[in-house]
Amino acid sequence: MTIPTQAKSQAHLLFAALGVCLAGFAAEARADGLDDLAQEFWAWRAVQQPLSHDDIPRIERPVDWIPDWSHATVERRRQQLAAFEARWKALDSAQFAVPRHVDYRLVGSALARVRWELDITRGWRRNPTFYVAQTLGGIFELLLPPPPFDATRDRQLLLRMRSIPATIEAAKQNLDEAIRPFAELGIAELKDVRARLATVSKELTPVLTPTTARDLTAATELATAALEGYRDWLQERLPSMAADTAVGREPYVWFLSNVALVPYLPEELLAMGRQEWERAATFETYEKNRNHGLPQLPIFPTVEAHLKKEAEDEEAVRRFLDEKRLLTVPSWVKHYRNLLLPPYLAPLTSMGVTDDLTGPSRLGDDGVHYIRKPAADLPYFYLSMARDPRGIIVHEGVPGHYFQMVVSWAHENPIRRHYYDSNSNEGIGFYAEEMMLQAGLFDDLPRSREIIYNFMRLRALRVEVDVRLATGEFSIAQAADYLARTVPMDRATALEEAAWFAAGPGQAITYQIGKLQIVRLLADARRAKGDAFDLRAFHDFVWKNGNVPLSLQRWELLGQRDDVDLIERHAASSAPRP
Repeated sequence: MTIPTQAKSQAHLLFAALGVCLAGFAAEARADGLDDLAQEFWAWRAVQQPLSHDDIPRIERPVDWIPDWSHATVERRRQQLAAFEARWKALDSAQFAVPRHVDYRLVGSALARVRWELDITRGWRRNPTFYVAQTLGGIFELLLPPPPFDATRDRQLLLRMRSIPATIEAAKQNLDEAIRPFAELGIAELKDVRARLATVSKELTPVLTPTTARDLTAATELATAALEGYRDWLQERLPSMAADTAVGREPYVWFLSNVALVPYLPEELLAMGRQEWERAATFETYEKNRNHGLPQLPIFPTVEAHLKKEAEDEEAVRRFLDEKRLLTVPSWVKHYRNLLLPPYLAPLTSMGVTDDLTGPSRLGDDGVHYIRKPAADLPYFYLSMARDPRGIIVHEGVPGHYFQMVVSWAHENPIRRHYYDSNSNEGIGFYAEEMMLQAGLFDDLPRSREIIYNFMRLRALRVEVDVRLATGEFSIAQAADYLARTVPMDRATALEEAAWFAAGPGQAITYQIGKLQIVRLLADARRAKGDAFDLRAFHDFVWKNGNVPLSLQRWELLGQRDDVDLIERHAASSAPRP
C-alpha cells in the first residue's frame, strides 16, 4: 500500500531537524552491514518466533508457515542465533552516529530476546502451556482477521491443524524440565478441548468451501486426539515435576538490561510500582468521593447499541486528539472497530487478546477488537467496554496500540518497522489513557474516570506481581489472589494474568514502567525547550518511534545517554547467560 505524504508538521525545529536526520539515515545506502544483517534476521525471526498470548508480538508469517519445535530444529536455531550474534558484534558500531547506533542496539536487543527465549526462560523445555500456544494459539491467530476467508487462509488453517500432532510429539521430547504449575495450567486449558475444537470446526463450516470444511473436520479429529493425549501425558508426569516457576533475580536483571533496555533494577521497579499504585488508589478515591450520589454507568442494552457507540466514540477520539493539539492523526490511518465475537473464535478466547491490529502489509485494513454481548457478569475489561468503550479505544485502538503500531509500521526505517518492544508499546498505550483523562476526554462521564483510575491501579500492581513472580516471592496462586483482592478484579481474569506473567517475566512491568519513562522524557524535553516545547511534535516523535525502547528514544531526542550508561553498567554486572 502507498502511504500518502503527511502534511508538514508545525513542530519546533528540534523535532523537525531530528525527523530530517532520521529520514536521511534511513534512505542512505548502507555499507556498514547492519541493514543486511537486520533484513536477514527479521526474515529468520518470522519463521522462528514462537506464538504468544500477547497481541504486541504478533507478526506476519511466510505463506504456509507452521510451527516447528523439533529437537533438530531448535539446535539449528541455536547455531543460527550464534552466527547472527557474531556478525552483530563484529560491526564497527563505534563509528555510528546516534540514530544509527540506536538501530544497532535494536538489532542487539532482538538477538538477546531470542537468547532469552531459547536458553533462559526456556518455555519450550519448561512450560507445557507453551505448546498449547503453538497449537491452539496458531489456529486462534488465523481466525482473528474478519471474514472473508480466502484460499490462502483456508489452506493455512488446514496446514496448522494438521501440524498439531507433530508439535505435540516435539513437546513430549522437549519437556525435560517441565514445571508443575505450568503443567497444571496446560491440563486445565485442555480439559474440554474436544468440545471446543468441534465447535470451531462446526462454526467455520459456513465460511469455508465444502472441500476445506470437510478436510478441516478430519484434521481437527487428529489434532484433538493428539491434544487429549498430551493432556493425559502431562497428568501422568505431574508428581515428578518441579514446582518453582521463578526465573531468578540475576536472569531477570539480564533481561532488563539486554532485552528490554530498561535502566532499572528489580528493587527500583518495586518502589516505582508501589508509588504509582498509591497515587492511582488515592486519585480513584478522590474521584469516587467527587462522584458520590451519581448513578453508575449503565450497560449497553444490546450489541448493536454497543457497536454504534464505539464507532461514534472512535471518531470523536480522533477529533479530540486534533482539537487539543495532542497528536497528529494522518488521514490514511484506518479505523479501530468493535465487532461481535464470532462463534468460531469464541472457544479459543483463552489463547490471547481478541483483537486484530493488522500488520505492515495490511495498513489499508481497519483494526478490530471483538466484544461479547453486554452483560453484568462479563470479565473485567469486557465489562468496562460494555459501560464506556473509550477506555479500551484509547489503550488498544486510537491513539493506543492499533494507531501507534500502524504509524510505526509505516516508518521509513525497516529496522524500526520490524522491531518490537512491549515496554514502549504498552507504555504508550497506558500513557495515552492518562493523557486523555487529563486532557478532558472523560469529563462528560465522571464514572468513566473511575474506570481509568482503576486501570491505573491494575497496571501499577502488575509491576509488583511481575517482579515477585520472577524472583520467586510469589507463586501463581498468590499473585492471582493479590490481583483479585487489590485491584479488585474477577478471579478468573486474575489467574489468567498471573499465569501469563509467570510464563513471560518482564512483560507485566511494561505498562507502568514504559509510561513513567515517557513522563520523564516529556518533562526533560520541556525543561530543555521551555516555552518553545511543542507537545504534539513530542508525541508524534514518540508514537512514530513507538517500537523503540524509551531509553534509546531519550538518547536520540535529547542527546542524553544516561539511561544507556546505566543499562550498560547493569548488563556488565548481571549473571552470564545460562
